[in-house]
Amino acid sequence: MTTTAASRAPAASWPTGWHAVVDHLEHAGVTTVFGLPADDLGLLTALDPTGIRLVLCRDQRNAVFMATGHALQSGRPAVCVVGKGPAVTNTMTGLLEATASAVPLVVLAAGTAVERRGSGAFQELDQLAVVAPLVKWAARVDHPSRLVPTLEKAFLVATSGAPGPVYVEVPDHLLTAPVEQTRPWAAHVSAAFPADIRVTTHALDAVRAAQRPVVLVGGGMRHGGGGPAVERLAARLGAPVFATASGRGTVNEDSALFCGLAGLYSPPEMAELWRTTDLVIALGSRLEETATLLPGFAPAHVPVVQVNVDPAEFSAEWTGSRVLGDAAGVVAAWSDALGEGCPDPDVGWVAAVLASRAALFARGAAERKAAEASGALTVPQVLTAMDRLAPPSRVLVQENGLADMWSYFFPRWSCHAEGGSVVPSEQTSLGFGAAAAAGVALAAPGRRVVALVGDGAFGMVRGDLQTLVDEGIAVLYVVLANGGYGWLQSQADALATPMTRFRFVRDTPELGAGLPAAVWSAVVRDRSALDGVLVGALAACEAGLVAVVEVPVQLSDAALADAHPGGDFPTAGAGGAPC
Repeated sequence: MTTTAASRAPAASWPTGWHAVVDHLEHAGVTTVFGLPADDLGLLTALDPTGIRLVLCRDQRNAVFMATGHALQSGRPAVCVVGKGPAVTNTMTGLLEATASAVPLVVLAAGTAVERRGSGAFQELDQLAVVAPLVKWAARVDHPSRLVPTLEKAFLVATSGAPGPVYVEVPDHLLTAPVEQTRPWAAHVSAAFPADIRVTTHALDAVRAAQRPVVLVGGGMRHGGGGPAVERLAARLGAPVFATASGRGTVNEDSALFCGLAGLYSPPEMAELWRTTDLVIALGSRLEETATLLPGFAPAHVPVVQVNVDPAEFSAEWTGSRVLGDAAGVVAAWSDALGEGCPDPDVGWVAAVLASRAALFARGAAERKAAEASGALTVPQVLTAMDRLAPPSRVLVQENGLADMWSYFFPRWSCHAEGGSVVPSEQTSLGFGAAAAAGVALAAPGRRVVALVGDGAFGMVRGDLQTLVDEGIAVLYVVLANGGYGWLQSQADALATPMTRFRFVRDTPELGAGLPAAVWSAVVRDRSALDGVLVGALAACEAGLVAVVEVPVQLSDAALADAHPGGDFPTAGAGGAPC
Protein backbone atom coordinates (compact mmCIF):
# COMPACT_ATOMS: atom_id res chain seq x y z
CA MET A 1 0.00 0.00 0.00
CA THR A 2 1.32 3.44 -0.91
CA THR A 3 1.58 5.78 2.07
CA THR A 4 0.80 9.47 1.78
CA ALA A 5 3.14 12.28 2.76
CA ALA A 6 0.88 13.09 5.69
CA SER A 7 0.99 9.54 7.08
CA ARG A 8 4.69 8.80 6.48
CA ALA A 9 6.76 8.85 9.62
CA PRO A 10 9.97 10.87 9.73
CA ALA A 11 13.15 9.10 8.65
CA ALA A 12 11.49 7.59 5.56
CA SER A 13 13.67 7.14 2.52
CA TRP A 14 13.43 6.87 -1.25
CA PRO A 15 15.63 4.63 -3.41
CA THR A 16 16.68 7.49 -5.73
CA GLY A 17 16.51 11.24 -6.04
CA TRP A 18 13.81 11.06 -8.71
CA HIS A 19 11.57 9.02 -6.40
CA ALA A 20 11.89 11.82 -3.84
CA VAL A 21 11.07 14.39 -6.52
CA VAL A 22 7.93 12.52 -7.57
CA ASP A 23 6.77 12.16 -3.97
CA HIS A 24 7.12 15.89 -3.54
CA LEU A 25 5.18 16.57 -6.73
CA GLU A 26 2.33 14.49 -5.32
CA HIS A 27 2.53 16.39 -2.05
CA ALA A 28 2.41 19.72 -3.91
CA GLY A 29 -0.73 18.67 -5.81
CA VAL A 30 0.93 18.46 -9.22
CA THR A 31 -1.22 16.36 -11.56
CA THR A 32 0.48 16.98 -14.91
CA VAL A 33 4.14 17.20 -15.91
CA PHE A 34 5.41 18.25 -19.34
CA GLY A 35 8.74 17.43 -20.90
CA LEU A 36 11.25 15.09 -22.43
CA PRO A 37 13.23 13.39 -19.65
CA ALA A 38 16.86 12.33 -19.70
CA ASP A 39 17.75 9.05 -21.39
CA ASP A 40 18.35 7.25 -18.10
CA LEU A 41 14.54 7.19 -17.67
CA GLY A 42 14.91 7.34 -13.88
CA LEU A 43 12.10 9.86 -13.62
CA LEU A 44 9.75 7.63 -15.62
CA THR A 45 10.46 4.73 -13.28
CA ALA A 46 9.48 6.92 -10.34
CA LEU A 47 6.38 8.30 -12.07
CA ASP A 48 5.06 4.98 -13.30
CA PRO A 49 3.16 3.87 -10.16
CA THR A 50 1.63 7.31 -9.55
CA GLY A 51 -1.35 9.08 -11.02
CA ILE A 52 0.72 12.01 -12.30
CA ARG A 53 0.29 12.55 -16.02
CA LEU A 54 3.43 13.01 -18.11
CA VAL A 55 2.93 14.75 -21.45
CA LEU A 56 5.90 13.47 -23.42
CA CYS A 57 6.87 16.17 -25.93
CA ARG A 58 9.06 15.89 -29.01
CA ASP A 59 10.68 19.27 -28.34
CA GLN A 60 11.75 20.74 -25.00
CA ARG A 61 10.85 24.22 -26.24
CA ASN A 62 7.25 23.20 -26.70
CA ALA A 63 7.27 21.44 -23.34
CA VAL A 64 8.18 24.65 -21.49
CA PHE A 65 5.59 26.60 -23.46
CA MET A 66 2.92 24.00 -22.65
CA ALA A 67 3.78 24.09 -18.96
CA THR A 68 3.68 27.89 -19.01
CA GLY A 69 0.26 27.84 -20.64
CA HIS A 70 -0.95 25.41 -17.99
CA ALA A 71 0.24 27.71 -15.20
CA LEU A 72 -1.21 30.84 -16.84
CA GLN A 73 -4.61 29.19 -17.09
CA SER A 74 -4.67 27.44 -13.72
CA GLY A 75 -2.77 29.93 -11.58
CA ARG A 76 -0.95 26.96 -10.03
CA PRO A 77 2.69 25.95 -10.40
CA ALA A 78 3.47 23.88 -13.48
CA VAL A 79 6.35 21.44 -13.89
CA CYS A 80 8.61 20.72 -16.85
CA VAL A 81 11.26 17.98 -16.88
CA VAL A 82 14.22 17.83 -19.26
CA GLY A 83 17.61 16.18 -19.66
CA LYS A 84 20.95 17.97 -19.58
CA GLY A 85 23.21 19.97 -21.89
CA PRO A 86 21.31 20.87 -25.09
CA ALA A 87 18.05 19.84 -23.45
CA VAL A 88 18.57 22.64 -20.94
CA THR A 89 19.57 25.21 -23.54
CA ASN A 90 16.38 24.31 -25.42
CA THR A 91 14.40 25.59 -22.43
CA MET A 92 15.91 29.06 -22.44
CA THR A 93 13.35 30.80 -24.66
CA GLY A 94 10.56 29.29 -22.60
CA LEU A 95 12.19 30.41 -19.37
CA LEU A 96 12.50 33.93 -20.75
CA GLU A 97 8.80 33.84 -21.64
CA ALA A 98 7.82 32.46 -18.22
CA THR A 99 9.82 35.14 -16.41
CA ALA A 100 8.31 37.93 -18.50
CA SER A 101 4.82 36.50 -17.86
CA ALA A 102 5.45 35.99 -14.10
CA VAL A 103 4.55 32.30 -14.35
CA PRO A 104 5.00 29.85 -11.45
CA LEU A 105 7.04 27.21 -13.27
CA VAL A 106 9.43 24.60 -11.89
CA VAL A 107 11.95 23.16 -14.36
CA LEU A 108 13.58 19.91 -13.23
CA ALA A 109 16.70 19.03 -15.20
CA ALA A 110 19.26 16.26 -15.21
CA GLY A 111 22.92 17.16 -14.79
CA THR A 112 26.44 15.81 -14.85
CA ALA A 113 27.38 13.77 -11.79
CA VAL A 114 29.60 15.59 -9.32
CA GLU A 115 32.49 13.14 -9.75
CA ARG A 116 32.47 13.61 -13.56
CA ARG A 117 32.43 17.42 -13.73
CA GLY A 118 35.39 18.88 -15.57
CA SER A 119 36.22 15.58 -17.24
CA GLY A 120 34.57 16.25 -20.56
CA ALA A 121 31.57 14.15 -19.59
CA PHE A 122 28.81 13.54 -22.13
CA GLN A 123 26.60 16.66 -22.45
CA GLU A 124 28.49 18.38 -19.65
CA LEU A 125 27.54 22.04 -19.28
CA ASP A 126 27.59 24.62 -16.49
CA GLN A 127 23.82 24.69 -16.59
CA LEU A 128 23.39 26.94 -13.54
CA ALA A 129 25.42 29.69 -15.22
CA VAL A 130 23.34 29.36 -18.38
CA VAL A 131 19.93 29.36 -16.71
CA ALA A 132 20.37 31.62 -13.67
CA PRO A 133 19.89 34.97 -15.48
CA LEU A 134 16.50 33.81 -16.79
CA VAL A 135 14.83 32.56 -13.59
CA LYS A 136 13.88 33.74 -10.10
CA TRP A 137 16.05 31.11 -8.47
CA ALA A 138 18.33 28.30 -9.64
CA ALA A 139 19.81 25.47 -7.61
CA ARG A 140 21.78 22.28 -8.13
CA VAL A 141 21.46 19.44 -5.62
CA ASP A 142 24.89 17.93 -5.04
CA HIS A 143 24.07 15.86 -1.96
CA PRO A 144 21.00 13.71 -1.23
CA SER A 145 20.41 15.56 2.04
CA ARG A 146 19.81 18.80 0.14
CA LEU A 147 17.06 17.52 -2.15
CA VAL A 148 14.12 17.86 0.27
CA PRO A 149 14.75 21.50 1.26
CA THR A 150 15.64 22.44 -2.31
CA LEU A 151 12.35 21.11 -3.70
CA GLU A 152 10.36 22.88 -1.01
CA LYS A 153 12.12 26.16 -1.62
CA ALA A 154 11.67 25.84 -5.39
CA PHE A 155 7.89 25.68 -5.14
CA LEU A 156 7.82 28.43 -2.51
CA VAL A 157 9.90 30.82 -4.61
CA ALA A 158 7.98 30.03 -7.80
CA THR A 159 4.61 30.85 -6.25
CA SER A 160 5.33 33.65 -3.77
CA GLY A 161 5.34 37.38 -4.36
CA ALA A 162 5.47 37.97 -8.09
CA PRO A 163 5.49 34.38 -9.42
CA GLY A 164 8.21 33.20 -11.74
CA PRO A 165 10.17 30.19 -12.99
CA VAL A 166 12.74 28.34 -10.93
CA TYR A 167 15.30 25.74 -11.98
CA VAL A 168 16.36 22.66 -10.03
CA GLU A 169 19.14 20.39 -11.30
CA VAL A 170 19.15 16.75 -10.18
CA PRO A 171 22.59 15.42 -11.20
CA ASP A 172 23.19 11.88 -12.35
CA HIS A 173 24.81 10.69 -9.12
CA LEU A 174 21.41 11.03 -7.42
CA LEU A 175 20.05 8.33 -9.74
CA THR A 176 21.37 5.67 -7.40
CA ALA A 177 21.73 7.56 -4.12
CA PRO A 178 19.04 6.92 -1.48
CA VAL A 179 17.40 10.08 -0.14
CA GLU A 180 16.45 10.29 3.50
CA GLN A 181 13.55 12.38 4.72
CA THR A 182 14.07 13.40 8.34
CA ARG A 183 10.77 15.29 8.61
CA PRO A 184 7.42 15.46 6.81
CA TRP A 185 7.08 17.70 3.77
CA ALA A 186 6.30 21.29 4.72
CA ALA A 187 2.91 22.72 3.75
CA HIS A 188 2.80 24.76 0.56
CA VAL A 189 1.22 28.10 1.39
CA SER A 190 1.46 31.16 -0.81
CA ALA A 191 -0.75 33.98 0.40
CA ALA A 192 -0.74 37.52 -0.94
CA PHE A 193 -0.50 40.06 1.84
CA PRO A 194 -2.85 43.03 2.19
CA ALA A 195 -1.45 46.53 2.07
CA ASP A 196 -1.23 48.53 5.26
CA ILE A 197 -4.05 51.08 5.05
CA ARG A 198 -1.71 53.72 6.50
CA VAL A 199 0.62 53.23 3.54
CA THR A 200 -2.20 53.56 1.03
CA THR A 201 -3.69 56.77 2.45
CA HIS A 202 -1.85 59.02 -0.01
CA ALA A 203 -2.87 56.82 -2.92
CA LEU A 204 -6.48 56.68 -1.74
CA ASP A 205 -6.54 60.47 -1.44
CA ALA A 206 -5.41 60.71 -5.07
CA VAL A 207 -8.11 58.25 -6.15
CA ARG A 208 -10.76 60.17 -4.22
CA ALA A 209 -9.69 63.53 -5.69
CA ALA A 210 -9.53 62.39 -9.33
CA GLN A 211 -12.27 63.72 -11.62
CA ARG A 212 -11.30 61.78 -14.75
CA PRO A 213 -9.70 58.54 -13.54
CA VAL A 214 -8.75 55.53 -15.67
CA VAL A 215 -8.35 51.98 -14.33
CA LEU A 216 -5.78 49.67 -15.93
CA VAL A 217 -5.59 45.96 -15.03
CA GLY A 218 -2.43 43.95 -15.76
CA GLY A 219 -1.43 40.32 -15.76
CA GLY A 220 -0.78 40.40 -12.02
CA MET A 221 -4.55 40.50 -11.51
CA ARG A 222 -5.31 37.33 -13.50
CA HIS A 223 -5.69 34.93 -10.61
CA GLY A 224 -6.30 37.23 -7.66
CA GLY A 225 -10.08 37.02 -7.86
CA GLY A 226 -10.16 40.79 -8.06
CA GLY A 227 -12.30 41.23 -11.19
CA PRO A 228 -15.56 42.04 -9.36
CA ALA A 229 -13.71 44.38 -7.00
CA VAL A 230 -12.18 46.23 -9.98
CA GLU A 231 -15.59 46.55 -11.63
CA ARG A 232 -17.06 47.84 -8.37
CA LEU A 233 -14.30 50.44 -8.01
CA ALA A 234 -14.68 51.54 -11.63
CA ALA A 235 -18.43 51.95 -11.22
CA ARG A 236 -17.91 53.96 -8.04
CA LEU A 237 -15.46 56.27 -9.82
CA GLY A 238 -17.18 56.34 -13.21
CA ALA A 239 -13.83 55.24 -14.65
CA PRO A 240 -13.18 53.45 -17.94
CA VAL A 241 -11.44 50.10 -17.48
CA PHE A 242 -8.57 49.12 -19.77
CA ALA A 243 -6.40 46.01 -19.71
CA THR A 244 -2.92 45.14 -20.75
CA ALA A 245 -2.73 42.17 -23.12
CA SER A 246 -1.86 39.81 -20.25
CA GLY A 247 -4.53 41.33 -18.01
CA ARG A 248 -7.41 40.30 -20.26
CA GLY A 249 -9.94 38.06 -18.58
CA THR A 250 -9.56 39.81 -15.22
CA VAL A 251 -12.72 41.85 -15.79
CA ASN A 252 -15.82 41.05 -17.81
CA GLU A 253 -15.42 42.77 -21.16
CA ASP A 254 -19.20 42.93 -21.56
CA SER A 255 -19.14 45.64 -18.89
CA ALA A 256 -20.32 49.06 -20.09
CA LEU A 257 -17.11 50.63 -18.77
CA PHE A 258 -14.63 48.27 -20.46
CA CYS A 259 -12.84 50.14 -23.24
CA GLY A 260 -10.27 47.70 -24.61
CA LEU A 261 -6.53 47.44 -24.25
CA ALA A 262 -4.05 50.18 -23.43
CA GLY A 263 -1.01 51.44 -25.29
CA LEU A 264 -0.27 49.91 -28.67
CA TYR A 265 -3.60 48.07 -28.79
CA SER A 266 -5.82 50.90 -27.61
CA PRO A 267 -8.63 51.73 -30.07
CA PRO A 268 -8.31 55.19 -31.64
CA GLU A 269 -11.72 56.10 -30.21
CA MET A 270 -10.15 56.01 -26.74
CA ALA A 271 -7.31 58.45 -27.45
CA GLU A 272 -9.22 61.43 -26.07
CA LEU A 273 -9.93 59.63 -22.81
CA TRP A 274 -6.24 58.94 -22.37
CA ARG A 275 -5.30 62.49 -23.35
CA THR A 276 -7.64 64.09 -20.79
CA THR A 277 -7.45 61.71 -17.82
CA ASP A 278 -6.09 63.14 -14.58
CA LEU A 279 -5.16 59.84 -12.88
CA VAL A 280 -4.28 56.29 -13.96
CA ILE A 281 -4.85 53.49 -11.44
CA ALA A 282 -2.57 50.63 -12.56
CA LEU A 283 -3.28 47.30 -10.88
CA GLY A 284 -0.87 44.38 -11.18
CA SER A 285 1.01 45.77 -14.18
CA ARG A 286 4.68 46.40 -14.86
CA LEU A 287 3.65 49.17 -17.29
CA GLU A 288 5.81 47.79 -20.08
CA GLU A 289 6.47 49.82 -23.22
CA THR A 290 3.70 48.52 -25.43
CA ALA A 291 1.11 49.04 -22.67
CA THR A 292 2.06 52.70 -22.30
CA LEU A 293 2.58 53.89 -25.86
CA LEU A 294 0.82 57.12 -26.80
CA PRO A 295 -1.91 57.83 -27.72
CA GLY A 296 -3.16 54.75 -25.85
CA PHE A 297 -1.83 55.93 -22.50
CA ALA A 298 -1.75 59.05 -20.39
CA PRO A 299 0.71 61.90 -21.02
CA ALA A 300 3.87 61.93 -18.91
CA HIS A 301 2.60 64.59 -16.46
CA VAL A 302 -0.41 62.53 -15.36
CA PRO A 303 0.18 60.67 -12.06
CA VAL A 304 -0.06 56.87 -12.04
CA VAL A 305 -1.04 55.09 -8.83
CA GLN A 306 0.53 51.63 -9.00
CA VAL A 307 -0.45 48.60 -6.92
CA ASN A 308 1.77 45.51 -7.02
CA VAL A 309 2.58 42.61 -4.74
CA ASP A 310 6.34 42.82 -5.30
CA PRO A 311 8.48 45.99 -5.34
CA ALA A 312 10.39 44.74 -8.39
CA GLU A 313 7.14 44.93 -10.38
CA PHE A 314 6.80 48.70 -10.07
CA SER A 315 7.71 50.97 -12.96
CA ALA A 316 9.87 53.94 -12.01
CA GLU A 317 8.99 55.83 -15.20
CA TRP A 318 5.90 57.56 -13.79
CA THR A 319 5.01 59.97 -11.03
CA GLY A 320 2.38 58.94 -8.49
CA SER A 321 1.95 56.73 -5.42
CA ARG A 322 3.10 53.11 -5.29
CA VAL A 323 1.25 50.67 -3.08
CA LEU A 324 2.87 47.38 -2.11
CA GLY A 325 0.18 44.79 -1.54
CA ASP A 326 -2.36 42.43 -3.02
CA ALA A 327 -4.14 44.46 -5.69
CA ALA A 328 -7.47 42.67 -5.24
CA GLY A 329 -7.45 43.41 -1.51
CA VAL A 330 -6.35 47.01 -2.00
CA VAL A 331 -9.09 47.67 -4.54
CA ALA A 332 -11.75 46.13 -2.28
CA ALA A 333 -10.56 48.30 0.63
CA TRP A 334 -10.61 51.41 -1.54
CA SER A 335 -14.15 50.69 -2.71
CA ASP A 336 -15.30 50.39 0.91
CA ALA A 337 -13.50 53.59 1.87
CA LEU A 338 -14.88 55.52 -1.09
CA GLY A 339 -18.38 54.87 0.15
CA GLU A 340 -17.75 57.41 2.88
CA GLY A 341 -17.86 61.01 1.72
CA CYS A 342 -16.70 60.43 -1.85
CA PRO A 343 -18.37 62.70 -4.43
CA ASP A 344 -20.40 61.13 -7.22
CA PRO A 345 -18.57 60.41 -10.48
CA ASP A 346 -18.12 63.33 -12.85
CA VAL A 347 -21.15 63.22 -15.16
CA GLY A 348 -19.25 64.65 -18.11
CA TRP A 349 -16.46 62.07 -17.73
CA VAL A 350 -18.90 59.16 -17.62
CA ALA A 351 -20.65 60.54 -20.71
CA ALA A 352 -17.33 60.78 -22.54
CA VAL A 353 -16.50 57.18 -21.64
CA LEU A 354 -19.84 55.87 -22.87
CA ALA A 355 -19.64 57.96 -26.06
CA SER A 356 -16.14 56.64 -26.83
CA ARG A 357 -17.28 53.07 -26.36
CA ALA A 358 -20.35 53.66 -28.53
CA ALA A 359 -18.16 55.13 -31.29
CA LEU A 360 -15.90 52.07 -31.11
CA PHE A 361 -18.81 49.68 -31.53
CA ALA A 362 -20.27 51.79 -34.33
CA ARG A 363 -16.99 51.58 -36.25
CA GLY A 364 -16.96 47.83 -35.77
CA ALA A 365 -20.48 47.52 -37.13
CA ALA A 366 -19.58 49.63 -40.15
CA GLU A 367 -16.49 47.47 -40.81
CA ARG A 368 -18.55 44.30 -40.69
CA LYS A 369 -21.15 45.73 -43.04
CA ALA A 370 -18.51 46.83 -45.53
CA ALA A 371 -16.75 43.45 -45.41
CA GLU A 372 -19.99 41.57 -45.96
CA ALA A 373 -20.83 43.78 -48.92
CA SER A 374 -17.41 43.16 -50.47
CA GLY A 375 -17.61 39.41 -50.04
CA ALA A 376 -13.97 39.31 -48.90
CA LEU A 377 -12.84 37.03 -46.09
CA THR A 378 -10.92 39.06 -43.51
CA VAL A 379 -9.41 38.28 -40.12
CA PRO A 380 -11.97 40.46 -38.27
CA GLN A 381 -14.69 38.35 -39.90
CA VAL A 382 -13.02 35.19 -38.66
CA LEU A 383 -12.87 36.64 -35.15
CA THR A 384 -16.50 37.73 -35.28
CA ALA A 385 -17.57 34.25 -36.37
CA MET A 386 -15.53 32.57 -33.64
CA ASP A 387 -16.91 35.00 -31.07
CA ARG A 388 -20.43 34.04 -32.13
CA LEU A 389 -19.97 30.28 -32.53
CA ALA A 390 -17.58 29.32 -29.75
CA PRO A 391 -19.20 28.89 -26.32
CA PRO A 392 -18.83 31.82 -23.90
CA SER A 393 -16.56 29.71 -21.68
CA ARG A 394 -13.96 29.35 -24.44
CA VAL A 395 -10.35 30.37 -23.90
CA LEU A 396 -8.52 32.19 -26.68
CA VAL A 397 -4.78 31.55 -26.83
CA GLN A 398 -2.98 34.10 -28.98
CA GLU A 399 0.24 34.61 -30.83
CA ASN A 400 1.51 38.07 -31.71
CA GLY A 401 2.20 38.23 -35.43
CA LEU A 402 0.96 40.44 -38.24
CA ALA A 403 -2.51 38.95 -38.77
CA ASP A 404 -3.29 37.33 -35.41
CA MET A 405 -2.86 40.67 -33.64
CA TRP A 406 -6.40 41.51 -34.73
CA SER A 407 -7.58 39.64 -31.62
CA TYR A 408 -5.89 42.22 -29.37
CA PHE A 409 -8.19 44.95 -30.64
CA PHE A 410 -11.44 44.96 -28.68
CA PRO A 411 -14.30 44.44 -29.51
CA ARG A 412 -13.36 42.16 -32.40
CA TRP A 413 -12.82 39.58 -29.71
CA SER A 414 -14.31 39.81 -26.22
CA CYS A 415 -13.47 37.94 -23.04
CA HIS A 416 -16.85 37.16 -21.53
CA ALA A 417 -17.31 36.52 -17.82
CA GLU A 418 -17.00 32.74 -18.28
CA GLY A 419 -14.16 32.87 -20.81
CA GLY A 420 -10.52 33.79 -20.80
CA SER A 421 -7.45 34.76 -22.76
CA VAL A 422 -3.80 33.67 -22.74
CA VAL A 423 -1.25 35.81 -24.57
CA PRO A 424 2.52 35.97 -25.02
CA SER A 425 4.53 38.24 -22.76
CA GLU A 426 6.32 41.37 -23.85
CA GLN A 427 8.98 39.01 -25.25
CA THR A 428 6.48 37.63 -27.83
CA SER A 429 8.34 34.35 -28.27
CA LEU A 430 7.40 32.91 -31.66
CA GLY A 431 5.36 29.74 -31.26
CA PHE A 432 4.52 30.31 -27.59
CA GLY A 433 0.76 30.50 -28.03
CA ALA A 434 0.66 27.58 -30.45
CA ALA A 435 2.29 25.24 -27.92
CA ALA A 436 0.88 26.86 -24.76
CA ALA A 437 -2.64 26.06 -25.98
CA ALA A 438 -2.04 22.40 -25.11
CA GLY A 439 -1.23 23.25 -21.50
CA VAL A 440 -4.21 25.60 -21.34
CA ALA A 441 -6.51 22.84 -22.57
CA LEU A 442 -5.31 20.44 -19.87
CA ALA A 443 -5.80 23.15 -17.22
CA ALA A 444 -9.32 23.93 -18.49
CA PRO A 445 -11.04 20.56 -18.98
CA GLY A 446 -14.42 20.76 -20.65
CA ARG A 447 -13.77 24.19 -22.17
CA ARG A 448 -13.04 24.90 -25.81
CA VAL A 449 -9.52 26.22 -26.35
CA VAL A 450 -9.00 28.19 -29.55
CA ALA A 451 -5.45 29.06 -30.62
CA LEU A 452 -5.29 31.97 -33.09
CA VAL A 453 -1.88 31.69 -34.72
CA GLY A 454 -0.01 32.61 -37.87
CA ASP A 455 1.41 29.93 -40.11
CA GLY A 456 4.95 30.86 -39.05
CA ALA A 457 4.10 30.24 -35.39
CA PHE A 458 2.13 27.11 -36.23
CA GLY A 459 5.24 25.66 -37.82
CA MET A 460 6.91 25.71 -34.39
CA VAL A 461 4.35 23.34 -32.86
CA ARG A 462 3.81 21.02 -35.81
CA GLY A 463 6.35 18.54 -34.49
CA ASP A 464 4.28 18.11 -31.33
CA LEU A 465 0.83 17.85 -32.92
CA GLN A 466 1.17 14.08 -32.62
CA THR A 467 1.78 14.64 -28.89
CA LEU A 468 -1.59 16.38 -28.65
CA VAL A 469 -3.19 13.53 -30.60
CA ASP A 470 -1.61 10.88 -28.38
CA GLU A 471 -2.68 12.68 -25.21
CA GLY A 472 -6.19 13.50 -26.43
CA ILE A 473 -5.62 17.24 -25.98
CA ALA A 474 -8.34 18.95 -27.99
CA VAL A 475 -7.26 22.33 -29.34
CA LEU A 476 -8.77 24.25 -32.25
CA TYR A 477 -5.99 25.91 -34.25
CA VAL A 478 -7.19 28.74 -36.45
CA VAL A 479 -4.14 29.34 -38.62
CA LEU A 480 -3.97 32.66 -40.45
CA ALA A 481 -1.74 31.74 -43.38
CA ASN A 482 0.04 34.48 -45.28
CA GLY A 483 2.92 32.28 -46.36
CA GLY A 484 5.42 32.57 -43.53
CA TYR A 485 6.62 35.55 -41.49
CA GLY A 486 4.16 38.22 -42.50
CA TRP A 487 5.32 40.75 -39.91
CA LEU A 488 8.85 40.83 -41.29
CA GLN A 489 7.59 40.94 -44.87
CA SER A 490 5.36 43.91 -44.03
CA GLN A 491 8.40 45.72 -42.61
CA ALA A 492 10.39 44.99 -45.77
CA ASP A 493 7.56 46.22 -48.00
CA ALA A 494 7.26 49.44 -45.99
CA LEU A 495 10.86 50.53 -46.61
CA ALA A 496 11.38 53.64 -48.71
CA THR A 497 12.88 51.33 -51.31
CA PRO A 498 10.92 48.06 -50.97
CA MET A 499 13.13 45.04 -50.43
CA THR A 500 12.92 42.52 -53.25
CA ARG A 501 15.93 40.27 -52.78
CA PHE A 502 14.87 38.86 -49.40
CA ARG A 503 11.43 37.34 -48.95
CA PHE A 504 9.86 36.17 -45.69
CA VAL A 505 6.72 34.64 -47.21
CA ARG A 506 5.97 32.05 -49.86
CA ASP A 507 3.65 32.87 -52.74
CA THR A 508 1.47 29.84 -52.01
CA PRO A 509 1.09 28.75 -48.39
CA GLU A 510 1.22 24.99 -47.93
CA LEU A 511 -0.09 24.12 -44.51
CA GLY A 512 -2.23 21.00 -44.64
CA ALA A 513 0.35 18.53 -45.95
CA GLY A 514 1.96 16.37 -43.31
CA LEU A 515 -0.55 16.79 -40.50
CA PRO A 516 -1.10 13.66 -38.41
CA ALA A 517 -3.90 11.51 -39.81
CA ALA A 518 -6.03 11.89 -36.67
CA VAL A 519 -6.09 15.70 -36.92
CA TRP A 520 -9.33 17.21 -38.22
CA SER A 521 -8.43 19.85 -40.81
CA ALA A 522 -10.03 22.15 -43.35
CA VAL A 523 -9.23 25.23 -45.42
CA VAL A 524 -11.55 28.24 -45.60
CA ARG A 525 -11.17 30.32 -48.75
CA ASP A 526 -14.44 32.25 -48.84
CA ARG A 527 -16.84 33.79 -46.37
CA SER A 528 -19.75 31.50 -47.18
CA ALA A 529 -17.88 28.44 -45.89
CA LEU A 530 -16.54 30.00 -42.68
CA ASP A 531 -19.39 29.23 -40.27
CA GLY A 532 -19.75 25.64 -41.42
CA VAL A 533 -16.05 24.90 -41.08
CA LEU A 534 -15.82 26.46 -37.61
CA VAL A 535 -18.87 24.53 -36.43
CA GLY A 536 -17.31 21.31 -37.71
CA ALA A 537 -13.98 22.11 -36.05
CA LEU A 538 -15.61 22.88 -32.70
CA ALA A 539 -17.55 19.63 -32.91
CA ALA A 540 -14.31 17.76 -33.60
CA CYS A 541 -12.75 19.30 -30.50
CA GLU A 542 -15.84 18.36 -28.51
CA ALA A 543 -15.13 14.78 -29.57
CA GLY A 544 -11.57 15.09 -28.28
CA LEU A 545 -9.77 15.73 -31.57
CA VAL A 546 -7.20 18.32 -32.55
CA ALA A 547 -8.66 20.57 -35.26
CA VAL A 548 -6.77 22.80 -37.68
CA VAL A 549 -8.58 25.44 -39.73
CA GLU A 550 -6.42 27.20 -42.28
CA VAL A 551 -7.51 30.65 -43.44
CA PRO A 552 -5.39 32.18 -46.23
CA VAL A 553 -5.00 35.92 -45.56
CA GLN A 554 -3.36 38.88 -47.26
CA LEU A 555 -0.44 40.86 -45.87
CA SER A 556 -2.61 43.96 -46.10
CA ASP A 557 -5.05 42.47 -43.56
CA ALA A 558 -3.10 43.92 -40.63
CA ALA A 559 -4.49 45.21 -37.35
CA LEU A 560 -1.78 47.75 -36.56
CA ALA A 561 -2.10 49.40 -39.95
CA ASP A 562 -5.81 49.87 -39.19
CA ALA A 563 -5.34 51.18 -35.66
CA HIS A 564 -2.30 53.31 -36.48
CA PRO A 565 -2.83 54.51 -40.04
CA GLY A 566 0.23 56.72 -39.87
CA GLY A 567 2.42 53.70 -39.28
CA ASP A 568 3.65 55.05 -35.92
CA PHE A 569 4.27 51.78 -34.15
CA PRO A 570 7.45 49.93 -33.14
CA THR A 571 9.22 47.32 -35.20
CA ALA A 572 10.38 43.90 -34.07
CA GLY A 573 12.80 41.22 -35.05
CA ALA A 574 12.16 37.64 -36.09
CA GLY A 575 11.04 36.70 -32.58
CA GLY A 576 7.63 38.23 -33.20
CA ALA A 577 5.71 41.45 -33.35
CA PRO A 578 5.33 43.80 -30.38
CA CYS A 579 3.27 42.43 -27.52
